[in-house]
Amino acid sequence: MSALFNTYARRPIALVEGKGTIVKDQNGKEYLDFTSGIAVLSLGHAHPELVKTIQEQSEKIWHTSNLYQIPGQEKLAQSLVKDTHFSYAFFCNSGAEANEAAIKLARKHTGKHHIITFQQSFHGRTFGSMSATGQGKIHNGFGPLVDKFTYLPFNDVDALKSAIDDTVAAIMLEVIQGEGGVNAVTDEFAEAIQEICSENGILLIIDEVQTGIGRTGTRFAFEQTPLKPDIVSIAKGLGGGFPIGGILGTKELFDTFSPGTHGTTFGGNPLAVAVAQKVIDIVFQQDFLDEVKKKSDYFVEKLKAAFHNGEFKVKGRGLLIGLEGENEVAPAISKLEEAGLLVCSAGTKVIRLLPPLTVSYEEIDQAIDILKKVFV
Repeated sequence: MSALFNTYARRPIALVEGKGTIVKDQNGKEYLDFTSGIAVLSLGHAHPELVKTIQEQSEKIWHTSNLYQIPGQEKLAQSLVKDTHFSYAFFCNSGAEANEAAIKLARKHTGKHHIITFQQSFHGRTFGSMSATGQGKIHNGFGPLVDKFTYLPFNDVDALKSAIDDTVAAIMLEVIQGEGGVNAVTDEFAEAIQEICSENGILLIIDEVQTGIGRTGTRFAFEQTPLKPDIVSIAKGLGGGFPIGGILGTKELFDTFSPGTHGTTFGGNPLAVAVAQKVIDIVFQQDFLDEVKKKSDYFVEKLKAAFHNGEFKVKGRGLLIGLEGENEVAPAISKLEEAGLLVCSAGTKVIRLLPPLTVSYEEIDQAIDILKKVFV
């Protein structure tokens, strides 16, 4: 009998070894991992540069707390804000923590409490981030929630305009709703959001926990839209498998936080920022990002050709791809697993494909073959 709380509907396999895109279970069976630990393993399993970085840093110092200067934090912050409109960073341990920091920063800076988010959004499971999430199933059993969150229909300009008043502190959204179904923001909606925020002094928070750090072929997914956020939250791919999260903010927000107003014991520890720095050094190279786009184009073209009879609608951006069908996807995910391809869901009717950004064209072809074998 397990001594773990029953918080996860786990698959019936244990992954015990991995290299690149290939993982092996407890019985020695190999799989193509197109989950990447839910968009975390940006450089795949056991990337040699990350292994080397962890080994070298672990022999120096792991943790000091934020009572002391941490040079690696300063270096990582500079790398993240370079050539952006952001000026400052704060580091924590996860995406939920990052979104909590974003919410606190927005409320404190504006002196207002009302934050608009969107239906089918997902921002985390801590109380603030859960309250920001626009999915009732995430809220069930935990009320009363943190108040002053409004959940609007995604990509509905009229609904957004009608919800704006002088109590709104911020609008918070994902450029692509990952957990909610791989739903991308439209240019029309993005333009409306940016215009509303600019005209009304409303802060714009973009949750890039899943889409950031190269996942969509640019450093951040918002760079492919008209959006210019005041705050962006990041995590997942930032550590390449090592827990780290953070927010980036504009210079206008700097004076909002002061010592004692926000913090974390573990956040931005020397080991975490060393690993994240190596990830950024690799992923933020333009050649690397261009290759992500090329792989995405190749993958999407192959998927559309494979499912030309309409079995699935292919959607998403970069290497965050959704296959939307008519039926529940849980049985299909089991069949793909049996055939050697690991994928995850996004809602009940979307298969989410999240290969490492280092996936090879040959591995994409292998995944296509398995998908065709199961569905066509």
